[in-house]
Amino acid sequence: MAFQQEYFSIPPITRAYTTTCLLTTIAVQLEFVTAYQLYFNPELIFKKFQLWRLITCFCFYGGIGFNFFFNLLFTYRYCRHLEEGSFRGRAADFLFMFIFGGTLMIIMALFVNIVFLGSALTIMLVYVWSRRNPYVRMNFFGLLNFQAPYLPWVLFAFSLLLGNSVIVDLMGIIVGHIYYFLEDIFPRQQGGFKILRTPRFLHWLFDEVRRSGDETDTRPNAGNDVPFGAGGFHWQ
Repeated sequence: MAFQQEYFSIPPITRAYTTTCLLTTIAVQLEFVTAYQLYFNPELIFKKFQLWRLITCFCFYGGIGFNFFFNLLFTYRYCRHLEEGSFRGRAADFLFMFIFGGTLMIIMALFVNIVFLGSALTIMLVYVWSRRNPYVRMNFFGLLNFQAPYLPWVLFAFSLLLGNSVIVDLMGIIVGHIYYFLEDIFPRQQGGFKILRTPRFLHWLFDEVRRSGDETDTRPNAGNDVPFGAGGFHWQ
C-alpha cells in the first residue's frame, strides 16, 4: 500500500515515461521482445510503417546494468524536478516539450548513426532543468562541486571518460538549448514573441483550463522580480 501511494504520488508524465522505460527493458531482458524490434530505423518506419519505433527508440537504454540504472535515475530525478517545478500545473506544456524535443532528435538521427535516443532525451531534461535553476549547487559523486548549468557538461565529460559516444550527449544539449532559447530567452528579448505554443488538444487531454491572452502570464515567475530559476521558483 505504501509503495502504491508513493508510486501514484509521482507526477503523471514522469510516472508514465519512467515506467515505460523500465517495462521495456524488462521485456527485452525476458526476451518478450528484442532490441531489434525497438530501435530507430527510418527505412522500417517510413517504408514498412513500423511507427512504434518513433516511441520505443526513446524507451530503451540497453540491457540491465550500470548504464541503464544511471540513465533511469537521472531521467526520473530531473523529469520529476521539472514536472513539479517550472511545469507544475502545466502537464500539457511538459508533454509538448517531450514531443518537440523528440521530433528534433528524430530529425537529427536521420543524419547520424544513433538508433536509441533515450539518453539524449535524458540530457535534454537535465539541460532545461539546469538552465532554469542556475544557482543550485551540485555535487557529482562527492568528487566535484559546481553550479547546476555545468551539469550537462559534467555528464558529457563523464561519458567521454567512460568511452561512450558523446554524440548522444551533444544531441541532448543542442536540443535542450534550442527549447530553452525558444521558450525562455527569445520571448523575453526586445521584439521577441512566443514561438512554441502547446496545441489545444493537449490541454484538452489534461483538462487544463487556460486563461485567454498571453500564456506567459501563467509562468511561475511572471509579475515578480525573482530571477527565473533562481534556486527554484517563487510561487505566487
